[in-house]
Amino acid sequence: MIYKALQTGQDIFHPLRSMARGLGGAMMPIEHPGFAGLRALRAAFEVFGHAGITATRPAFGLEPVRIGNRSVEIEEEVVAANPFASLLHFRKDIDLALPRVLVVAPMSGHFATLLRNTVQVLLQDHDVYITDWHNARDVPLSAGRFGLDEFTETVMQFLEAIGPGGHVLAVCQPVVAVLSAVAIMAEDRHRCSPRSMTLMAGPIDARQHPTEVNRLAESKEIGWFERSLIASVPWRYKGAGRRVYPGALQLSAFMSMNLDRHMKAHREQFWALFNGDAAKAAQHRRFYDEYLAVMDLPADFFLETVKTIFQDHSLAKGELTWRGRTVRPEAIRRTAVMAVEGEKDDICGIGQTMAALDLCRSLPVTMRSYHLQTGVGHYGVFSGRRWAQAIYPRVREMIQANEG
Repeated sequence: MIYKALQTGQDIFHPLRSMARGLGGAMMPIEHPGFAGLRALRAAFEVFGHAGITATRPAFGLEPVRIGNRSVEIEEEVVAANPFASLLHFRKDIDLALPRVLVVAPMSGHFATLLRNTVQVLLQDHDVYITDWHNARDVPLSAGRFGLDEFTETVMQFLEAIGPGGHVLAVCQPVVAVLSAVAIMAEDRHRCSPRSMTLMAGPIDARQHPTEVNRLAESKEIGWFERSLIASVPWRYKGAGRRVYPGALQLSAFMSMNLDRHMKAHREQFWALFNGDAAKAAQHRRFYDEYLAVMDLPADFFLETVKTIFQDHSLAKGELTWRGRTVRPEAIRRTAVMAVEGEKDDICGIGQTMAALDLCRSLPVTMRSYHLQTGVGHYGVFSGRRWAQAIYPRVREMIQANEG
């Protein structure tokens, strides 16, 4: 019923929003003060038309990067895949060996394109790959389950695909799975164990300075989450019958946490359009076109993440297992670890990611590093000016120091 209600709402509003976008685009901007009413109507059409949720993955649309004295185009190629994810390689046509970096994107309701700016900045000095997670509603039931174990296994498979001597960078929610994967590979002395691991704004130990997200996860027993948030994919999609946490439902939860901020942003968009501020209006549109593009999460993965990471704190307590095998971060001896946090992060509190450095206690101090970026919230850790100018140089330095 949950999924059907969400889909019905989207089906009803989709043609209305399409019509509003068409009308807004057809109306010519009129600067004369006597036509203020028409300008307001055009702005209202534009705001309404672009405010809808979509399940279509946006394009990465990466810009060329400068390598030496050349401007190099970026080509996307899928180099490995399973039913739930593709390993996407951002290939550059250059005769220069750059450090290979696997970016592990969060499976948290948005597509991997949310890390577009993360990738764009990394491409300056690295050969970049990313986990391009698939929308669970499009994965047939015959593909089987996908939980935390399968997520961790996918990270290991993709590290194998990029080969020995790579590096891994995890953003937000997947830091636990990435640390687990690297620990298992280290214990097995796997030849594709990464040379470095960067963990950014993720809940290694969610007990540290808990945020509203952490408190919500602990406020209900896991059965409540299953009864209230899990739905079956309708027959009209390839994943019909698969149990999922609908992306639209998760987006609604996130937006409700900062409802005033989102309402203010849309009011400002109206006035930007009304006043003809094209640059500001385009910036708003780019952000929300990405933010409102959502994907469904496999129910097993969502419920296991809530229970294991946010309620039981299994990794921090030394109780996490992968396919029945205890995960031992202390087995990591050759992979340098860097933790990055944001001072104003209201999703992942200060100390939650830094906890990884204590868990990797077998590493010498010189191979463990930490960066707290002042003045940034959650998204500012991996996107925007401070990511590019303050955080990235530290990450690049750590990768280069462990390149060979």
